[in-house]
Amino acid sequence: MSKSLPKSFNGPVGIIGFGAFGQLVAQHLRAHFQVLVSDIAPDLAMAKTLDVAVAPFETVAKCPVVIIAVPVSAMRAVATALAPLLKVGTLVLDVGSVKVEPAAIMAQLLPPTVDIVATHPLFGPKSAGNGLHGLQIAICPIRGPRFRAAAFCRKAGLEVIMTTPEDHDREIAQVQGLTHLVANLLVKMDIRETRMTTRSFQALMSAVDMVRHDAPDVLQAILRVNPHAGDIIKRFKSLTSALEDPA
Repeated sequence: MSKSLPKSFNGPVGIIGFGAFGQLVAQHLRAHFQVLVSDIAPDLAMAKTLDVAVAPFETVAKCPVVIIAVPVSAMRAVATALAPLLKVGTLVLDVGSVKVEPAAIMAQLLPPTVDIVATHPLFGPKSAGNGLHGLQIAICPIRGPRFRAAAFCRKAGLEVIMTTPEDHDREIAQVQGLTHLVANLLVKMDIRETRMTTRSFQALMSAVDMVRHDAPDVLQAILRVNPHAGDIIKRFKSLTSALEDPA
C-alpha cells in the first residue's frame, strides 16, 4: 500500500487502455502500486517489461482507483461498460487531452457512488522521457470530496494546475491546439533541416518532433472535440490568408 494515499486505499490501480499513454501511466505508477491493465489488444511484451498484470476488463473495473486511458472517441463506450462494475467509493480518472466532453460523459454515465476527477497530463511519452519532475498536469475535480489525486501528483514531482473542464479547454485550445495544428502541417510538408538551419528553425522542429508521433486520435480530440478549437483554427486560417494578400 502506498503511503501517498489514505490508509483506506488497499488495492491495485486499474488502467483501462494500454496504448502509449496507458503504458506511460503504468510505468510511473508501478513503483507505488500494484497495477492491473486492460486493453482490447494488450501489448503483452510491454506489460512484462513494465512488470504490470494484464487482466480482464471486469477485474480492472473493480480496483479502488480506475484510470481511463482511451481515446476520447471511446470514452462513452468505456464509461457505459464500467458503470455497473464499479464499487462504491471508487476513484475514476481520465487522462484525455480535452476535458469538457469526457467530464460530462463520466458525470452522466458513472454511478453517483464513485468519485470522478478529470485530468490532463500536459506531457507525453517523449517529453516525459527524463522523468516527471517539473512537468504539469491539469486536474478538474468533478465529483466527490477527495483530492488525493492532486496530492499524489505533487509528491510525484508534477506541478498541479487545478481548473475546471471549461477553463481547461478554453486555455488548451490556444496552447496545444496551435502547436498540433502547425506541427501537423509541417509534418505533411515534410520540412527538414538543411546545412543552413538556424536555431529558431531547430526550436520549431524540436516542437514538431515532440508531437510528430502522437496518435491520430490525439489530434482529433485537440482540434475537433475541444469546443474552443474551432475559433483558434479560424483565426489562424484568416491570418495566414491575410499574409498572402496584404492589401
